[in-house]
Amino acid sequence: MNLLENASKTAEGVMLNGFLLSPVVERCAGCDRVRQFESQEFCSSYPDPTTKWVGGRCNFATHIKAASAAAAKVNPLKASKRAAKGR
Repeated sequence: MNLLENASKTAEGVMLNGFLLSPVVERCAGCDRVRQFESQEFCSSYPDPTTKWVGGRCNFATHIKAASAAAAKVNPLKASKRAAKGR
């Protein structure tokens, strides 16, 4: 299903439900939310993708995986006891 099928081309650009859509930026390449409309690509979740990337990472980006949390720190004393028991 194309979410931009109700969009229309105006003098200002592409309009969808009262929002003026801006084309996606380079960093959006590969995202599942990018939709094509009249040979241009637009974000199906946010009208101005440029502002979503200002903080460093777009929170809608499906092609970028969040950094996993560092492994839980193991207590060295407990680790040595486990090793001595053979676990």
